[in-house]
Amino acid sequence: MEALVEVILPIFLVLGFGYGVRWRGGITDDQVTGLMRFAQGFGLPCLLFRAISTLDLGQSFDVRLLFSFYTGALTSFVIALLAAHFLFRRAWEDSVAIGFAALFSNGLLLGLPITQRAYGDHALTGNFTVLAFHSPFCYGVGITVMEVVRHRGRGFWRTARQVLRSMFSNSLVLGITLGFIVNLTHLPVPRVAGEALDMLAKSAVPVALFGLGGVLYRYRPEGDFRIIAMVCACSLLLHPAITYTLSRSLGVSVPYLRSGVVMAAMAPGVNSYLFADMYGVGRRIAASSLLLATAATVLTAWFWLSILP
Repeated sequence: MEALVEVILPIFLVLGFGYGVRWRGGITDDQVTGLMRFAQGFGLPCLLFRAISTLDLGQSFDVRLLFSFYTGALTSFVIALLAAHFLFRRAWEDSVAIGFAALFSNGLLLGLPITQRAYGDHALTGNFTVLAFHSPFCYGVGITVMEVVRHRGRGFWRTARQVLRSMFSNSLVLGITLGFIVNLTHLPVPRVAGEALDMLAKSAVPVALFGLGGVLYRYRPEGDFRIIAMVCACSLLLHPAITYTLSRSLGVSVPYLRSGVVMAAMAPGVNSYLFADMYGVGRRIAASSLLLATAATVLTAWFWLSILP
């Protein structure tokens, strides 16, 4: 429990600092929006590019691990989306953003350090296997479904073109795509350019968290608590439960089982808010779910770690 607190507390401190600065009037809403645009448009794409371009793709990927993890993620997305629309009467666009919050787990900021602290550096291969496909899969699902509901009735090919246009005009997806291209073709990145990218990448997470603190002041947790609770349940309980059950049934090795379940059991990531902000829908629920689920992760992560072999 102490290790989990040490991992999560710094995140809350940065979030709280951003919240407090906005509360005291140190920055304006427009400045908060600018910070989030920097994080979404520049910092995080550089982070994803550098991580993927230097990833050892020659490592053996366990397809059973990927199937177990992403089946759980997709199931959580579908259930949250349908519940938001049919049970809580939210518009389809809002429902997609709510579903995305249940889909995108915070494997980078929480999953990696928790696995490392619990099982050591040698246990991270499964985490990196999941992360190699995480953003492309989640953004691919989220953007595709969002564009379909926004352009329903306009014809298949027109909708397909809009999906592709939105996918490849998204800076995060571009960062991922370019990272794979550099990795697979072994294109050299000049050292000076690499160092510049690293500077931007290192700023991405703290800027995004600080800006999100300011966002939380604007969208303070209030109302919609049943929807927020549903998102938290999908993220912290349903997704890891499916991953655990399928991994055990398919005979996934213990190290990969640990990595998959820990990654699945994390709260929604910062990208869940960035996705909602990108389309201007469901921002209050995405931000509130991120905050409350991250707090609850202290307990739920301890639970999942306690039942893992």
